[in-house]
Amino acid sequence: MKRNIVLATVAAAALIGGGTVAAYAGSGDDGASPRQSDVRVADDRDDAPKDDTDDRDDAQDDRDDAQDDRDDARDDREEAAAQARGADVTAAEAIAAALERTPGTAVSAELDDDGSRVWEVTVVKANGTEHDVRVSAGDGKVLSDRRDDDDDDDDGRRDLAALKGSTVDAREAAEAAAAKGTVVEIDLDGDGPAVWKAETTKGEWDVDLKSGAVTAHHDDAGQDDDRDDRNDRDDD
Repeated sequence: MKRNIVLATVAAAALIGGGTVAAYAGSGDDGASPRQSDVRVADDRDDAPKDDTDDRDDAQDDRDDAQDDRDDARDDREEAAAQARGADVTAAEAIAAALERTPGTAVSAELDDDGSRVWEVTVVKANGTEHDVRVSAGDGKVLSDRRDDDDDDDDGRRDLAALKGSTVDAREAAEAAAAKGTVVEIDLDGDGPAVWKAETTKGEWDVDLKSGAVTAHHDDAGQDDDRDDRNDRDDD
């Protein structure tokens, strides 16, 4: 009888205090041999401080990532502004000049960032061949036109296929994006649903191939990386 009372008392103490309690029941009136009972009670309260610290670390990591994104965006805008200085010819005008020299479909135009004040316009012929047309950003004159033998013609054909059914060409997309700042680059973005991607002095923008609507560009790759980081932290 005494052994049962001792065991009950020990078990109750273990539930209140947590941890592992070893209880020894002495021999009672019945002369039974002493025996040991292990009572283990899990106490999640011991993990609470660590969980709170992990949550604070995760929140700080998210704030740091957001700040890095803002810093990168600011650097991109400053670089674009530096490119645009001294460029009297717009992206749309450079594309028009390139197509006048080399008829086809313009799929990109980029203002060189080496200080040369030259637009590089990529024009795709109907058979998929690509031509690099260089246009002066000062007076709009075509400086050179050469076939790009470094790229596979399949790239050009894929661009043409992506543009099939579109009603907004590169020149029109550049004109639409100019409402969001001076355009320094316009390019066909085929990752996911095809759109025109424009870089301006005020950020990056998507231009719809059919409506010409301009919306803020979101880097899917960056978002995937952020999601992966958060999932990794959740798994820890």
